[in-house]
Amino acid sequence: MGSASKQTNNGQGAKGTGADKSDEPLVTNRSAKAKGGKQADRRERIAQLRAEEQRREKRMKAIAFSVAGVLIAGTVGVGGYIVIDANKKHDKEVAAAKSPIPGVQTWSGLSRNHVQGTVNYPQTPPVGGDHNPVWLTCMGNVYDKPVQNENAVHSLEHGAVWVTYNDKATPDDLKTLSDKVKVTPYSMMSPYPTEKGTITLSAWGTQLVVDSAKDPRVNEFFTKYVQGPQTQEPGASCSDGAM
Repeated sequence: MGSASKQTNNGQGAKGTGADKSDEPLVTNRSAKAKGGKQADRRERIAQLRAEEQRREKRMKAIAFSVAGVLIAGTVGVGGYIVIDANKKHDKEVAAAKSPIPGVQTWSGLSRNHVQGTVNYPQTPPVGGDHNPVWLTCMGNVYDKPVQNENAVHSLEHGAVWVTYNDKATPDDLKTLSDKVKVTPYSMMSPYPTEKGTITLSAWGTQLVVDSAKDPRVNEFFTKYVQGPQTQEPGASCSDGAM
């Protein structure tokens, strides 16, 4: 009896142990399925994010190309306008240079010798003739005192325009003229108390007298005669001279 009882217990124990072991694969399978499901969800989410990112990149590229197209078109338009405007300005200057300016006086056959000392000029201010070997610096220089005629005439030979004025010129006249001269290489300005006209513009062999700096012929004179056709020595320096 004791032996039979022991066998029964051993059988139950073995059966119980076998039941416990048979449950383990079920738990493992469920865990694996759950883990596999999470990984699949994660892969799907990553795929969605990548697809969204690709769509976003395409939209940004399309916008960038559109903006670039607008900018290029605008640049071409502005550039074309600038070129057209520059051409119109150039054509206007060429036309002005060819057109006669009312009131301009001219002299021809003027001597060009380099001399020392004072020269007796027939015009006031002079427009040419014998002159000092050293020119007056004329790179937009505005002098507040009278300058030597002989140096200024040499500058005229190099193609400069010389602006002079007497005490009839107003402060506004002087500001307008000095602003013009300062931005114009191959020009100079100085007082000339003994001249008859209020404002006198002189180039080699050429002269114009006006009553006001607002006279439109002032700009016309600059356009035509700064390094204009009257220049005796084209390209000669107007810097590093006297004064």
